[in-house]
Amino acid sequence: MDAFSVALVSGLACLAVFLATTDKGRRGLELALRSLWLHKLRSFLSMLGIIIGTSAVIILMAFGEGSERDVLEDIKRLGTTNIIIRSVKPPDDSNTNRRQMVATYGLTYSDLEVLATIPSITRLVPMRVFPQETRRSARSHNSRVVATVPQYAEVNDLTLVQGRFLVPDDDERMNNVCVLGQETAKSLFPFEEPLGSSVKLGEFVYVVVGILAERMPTGGTGGSQAAEDFNQDIYIPLQTARGRFGERIQIRSAGSRSAEKVDMHQITVTVEDIDKVRPTGEIIRSILGDTDRHPRQDWALTVPLDRLELVERTKANIRQSLGIYASISLLVGGIGIMNVMLATVTERTREVGIRRALGAKRSDITFQFLIETMVQTGIGGLLGVAFGVAYVFAHAALKTLPMAAMLFQDGSPSPILHVPSITWSLSTAVGVGVIFGIYPALRAAYMDPIEALRHV
Repeated sequence: MDAFSVALVSGLACLAVFLATTDKGRRGLELALRSLWLHKLRSFLSMLGIIIGTSAVIILMAFGEGSERDVLEDIKRLGTTNIIIRSVKPPDDSNTNRRQMVATYGLTYSDLEVLATIPSITRLVPMRVFPQETRRSARSHNSRVVATVPQYAEVNDLTLVQGRFLVPDDDERMNNVCVLGQETAKSLFPFEEPLGSSVKLGEFVYVVVGILAERMPTGGTGGSQAAEDFNQDIYIPLQTARGRFGERIQIRSAGSRSAEKVDMHQITVTVEDIDKVRPTGEIIRSILGDTDRHPRQDWALTVPLDRLELVERTKANIRQSLGIYASISLLVGGIGIMNVMLATVTERTREVGIRRALGAKRSDITFQFLIETMVQTGIGGLLGVAFGVAYVFAHAALKTLPMAAMLFQDGSPSPILHVPSITWSLSTAVGVGVIFGIYPALRAAYMDPIEALRHV
């Protein structure tokens, strides 16, 4: 809990102690509760704005926390000491006049060799990606073939449920082995044991040596970072793909056929120290930016560390914006409270005159009406907190149900309770009672006692 929240909680605690321990406080609290109970429906309707505003603050902040967590997890999953380089197809290769030609672009094995000479780089993980129909007897599945090296599993934090991932010997000997994503395995082997069985990719048969656990797809973070669904993948050794499929890949879609020649679609670079990530990124840019090596801009570089720091810098602004939007309801509720209290002052004009005639001071009248307003907004704030917290936990519980997909959109963030928003919203609700209760309280306190006694 931050210092601001601690100060708010301390202030509320001091107010509660004052009302509970002093005679004046106890009398004022008793009269306030009695007045609210005599007009239950009116009191509830006047508190409704405070209830909605308080719960809105908690719910919006919870969804904001959930969205921030999802974005941060996607970025951290890429690794804060990693640099991701991707092949990007230049726009002119998509021109209709060149569709029949072989599109040659992207990262090359020569680039990989040069990058390996940079001292600050500790690991290079290349990968080649292309669509391919996978067959198992009469069953087929449109998979994404990922040709890579054994370190890919570590970089992408893959978890196996059966068997193993690729090993260095598979790549060196160009073994026909593969590892299946969860959805691919279910599609090809609905009633059989996948491990040790074989599938057909192109003209060659591959032995299944591992099955990956189901994993949430990554949501693309913008720029060159695209979304990935690991569950549809088939992983094979990089050198095996190079030997079996060659350098040219045929792509068929919507009745058309095209071909492309790409050595590698992505290289994930791991840097030895987080302080060397950006300098290493600049070195890579200068190497790949050489026009002799890449005449066109057919590559893109992503530094997850930059995106992580950007998200963390904007967290405070996001929370502030959400808080402002939700606080509008609190202000509207405060206006409703003031309206009701003005009507109450008019109704109780004779009571005020009698109390003044019996010796009550203006400060006593002001204190009494302020206490009533604060009790009203305080109870509304507590009800709003209860509703907001209950909604957050209910939403999280419902998402675990089997039919959650029918209730929530895929990829919608799960709310995470933001504890400071509870203290902030409750304190604001009480503060609204003070601000919007001052004018009705002063109006009651400065009535002419004689005129007030004449009021019918």
